[in-house]
Amino acid sequence: MRSASVARKTGETDIAVTLNLDGSGSYQVATGIGFLDHMLELLARHSLLDLEVKAKGDLHVDMHHTVEDVGIVIGQALDKALGERRGIRRYGSAYVPMDEALTRVSLDISGRPHLVWKVPFLRACIGTMDVELFREWFQALVLNARMTMHVETLYGDNMHHIAESCFKALARSLRQAVEIDERQKTRIPSTKGSL
Repeated sequence: MRSASVARKTGETDIAVTLNLDGSGSYQVATGIGFLDHMLELLARHSLLDLEVKAKGDLHVDMHHTVEDVGIVIGQALDKALGERRGIRRYGSAYVPMDEALTRVSLDISGRPHLVWKVPFLRACIGTMDVELFREWFQALVLNARMTMHVETLYGDNMHHIAESCFKALARSLRQAVEIDERQKTRIPSTKGSL
């Protein structure tokens, strides 16, 4: 089974993540940040990853440390569960509409972390969550999962819809990329022989 559990404790956060790449989309998420919980639940459901996230952070300061560190630990768990990345499709891409918003995510589980982020938000917050934290979460995920990812919202007005389309497009892309390719079998999908 391609699964992993990772825990990380600092002076700012205490986070535990368990995920299964070959799951059914089940989730148990508790970060103390309602909107982040909602996005992670969407991620699990639409990627068919089983995901458990328990996080406690210094929310009395702000949400930054918790959001970023959750991205770090989910990224580390993905990296660990993928192992040598044998047999995976490696690439994934999806366009996801959410009412008036449309976002494209393309990713490569390449071993080379890089994020391109083109997501315009029209206001500073969705509820109490600072929208700049979405980029921080995606950046932390990409760096720790060691993948290249391009996220672009092509258009949209409602910020909730924009954020949701980003996470759903990530989910669909990730589902494609981590899937085992029957033609690939146990080979590493690279001419270099490693990812």
